[in-house]
Amino acid sequence: MVNIKRKWYQKTLTVLSTLLATTVMLSGCGGGGSSAGADGDAVTITYYTIDSPDRTFVEQLIPDFEKQHPNIKVKVATAPYEQFDSKLQTMIAGGNAPDITSHFGYGGFAEYYNKGMLLDMTDLLKESGFQADKYKIPKNLMDIYQVDGHTYGIPFSSYVTLLLYNKDLFDAAGVAYPPSDYNDKSWTFDKMVEDAKKLTVISDDPNKQQYGLQFGWGELDNRPFYFGAKMYSDDTWTNGGVPSESYFDSPESIAAYKKIFGLVFDDKVSPPPEWSASVAGQGGDPFVTGKVAMSVGGSWNLSGANDFGFNVGVAAVPAGGNDKVRSTLFVDPLFILKDSKHPKEALAWIEYLLQTDIQKQSIELSGGTPPVNQDAAEEYYSHFQSIDPKDLRNVYEGAYQYGYESFNHLIVNYSQINDMMINEMQPLQNGTAQVEDVMPKVQQKMEEILARSKK
Repeated sequence: MVNIKRKWYQKTLTVLSTLLATTVMLSGCGGGGSSAGADGDAVTITYYTIDSPDRTFVEQLIPDFEKQHPNIKVKVATAPYEQFDSKLQTMIAGGNAPDITSHFGYGGFAEYYNKGMLLDMTDLLKESGFQADKYKIPKNLMDIYQVDGHTYGIPFSSYVTLLLYNKDLFDAAGVAYPPSDYNDKSWTFDKMVEDAKKLTVISDDPNKQQYGLQFGWGELDNRPFYFGAKMYSDDTWTNGGVPSESYFDSPESIAAYKKIFGLVFDDKVSPPPEWSASVAGQGGDPFVTGKVAMSVGGSWNLSGANDFGFNVGVAAVPAGGNDKVRSTLFVDPLFILKDSKHPKEALAWIEYLLQTDIQKQSIELSGGTPPVNQDAAEEYYSHFQSIDPKDLRNVYEGAYQYGYESFNHLIVNYSQINDMMINEMQPLQNGTAQVEDVMPKVQQKMEEILARSKK
């Protein structure tokens, strides 16, 4: 079970089974029910997602859904990850808001909620007789998207942070595989760096060069938290995601960022941006090329792992200094937007996607989307050919035990925060500036963003 400490979310959802729910089930509609338009024509709902195969796979499920719900048509709208938030705002402003989406972009639940974009689904769920237990959704995942006992989202998939490793490179170097057990006390950040040095090959020949580690733990503002640094004030989690203070220029934060960027420029075990771009293309993943031995990042990096061309393993994220947090959680809910004209039909689509057999199909169609439905989870653990299902189960259970929800889901105006962090920290990424010089500027700009958030 995930231990997510957010007091501003109430942890109760009272689900009532009403006469209407019984009527819906007897009618064979299922889910949230469906209804034709006033003239008897089918209702069309729009599902908005990222333009990538691990998200657009839902298009392949539409024919079956529409066969079961002849009065509902589903249209899928997409945008690249970088444009997801801006396009959503444009659609809403233009009166063309989608019916269903998630925080697939930089912004997250707190931002959507505070902007008044989301439908309070509480009454709709009561009317339909929705029960999370029916879809085997852990209660603490449902709790994430509640505010004062009202539900604004239903979890659909559950990503965690994990460590992928290239078994072939480990075997060639004679290095032991990293453990999947989060309780293995020997597995620390320093041990990971030690192994990464053994797995790094610096050569003038690009075909022979390889790196031991790429470290993508959370977003840029999250990463010091892994080492035990405090980034935002405690009231952030009790007042709706608006920090009163931030600490990006603290000694602890500066020390953490030195470790992170030191992987590239001091330890030289992580690839510089220009090398990554040269082997994987702009925005590509160097790990997929087989030239990086370990990669710490979201479990979405497992999508397509069966086609990587090398044997892949999964391991626990090593202990970095924060005894309570080692994994960033990325629990994706499905929201119905407040402007939806067809919320009942939208809920029918959501409930369809949560069914055990559909969640299992989604694993295969997407290349490995981790299901929120726990009856489908075992199939997910067994999906990847070279990965021991026990290892992946260990990693997920450990991530749930030592995980916290990603800041981008919990803090308002996160799109602005993320853009600022990327821009201001670019000199650190390129090795043209020192952490001590950059972080005071980051802190100043962060204070400006937070001041606007409080207005």
